[in-house]
Amino acid sequence: MNAINDHIKAFLNLHTHPARFTKEQAAAYLGFEPEQIAILIQKSLLKPLGRPAPNGEKYFAKVDLENFKQDKDWLSKATLAVALHWQERNARKSKPKMN
Repeated sequence: MNAINDHIKAFLNLHTHPARFTKEQAAAYLGFEPEQIAILIQKSLLKPLGRPAPNGEKYFAKVDLENFKQDKDWLSKATLAVALHWQERNARKSKPKMN
C-alpha cells in the first residue's frame, strides 16, 4: 500500500465523517488503493451513489462503507476480486502472440 498522504490521514482521523466519500477516501477507509475501487465497482462489490457517468466523480455512502468494513466475508471477496483481476490481466500480457 502506498504511503497515505496528509489529506487522507487527516480525513481518517476525523471524529465524524461526511455522509459520502470520494473514491480516494473510500479506498483509504476500506484499506484498498484508489485504483482498486474501479475493480470493486466492475465486480459489483461496491456501488457508487446515484448514476455517475463512467468517467465522472464517484461517491460512496458512509453507511455502506461502514458495513463493508465490518464484514469479513465482503472484505475477503473484495480482496480476492482485486487479486484475480491482476492475475488475469498479467496472464493475458504473458501469453505469446500468434501472428
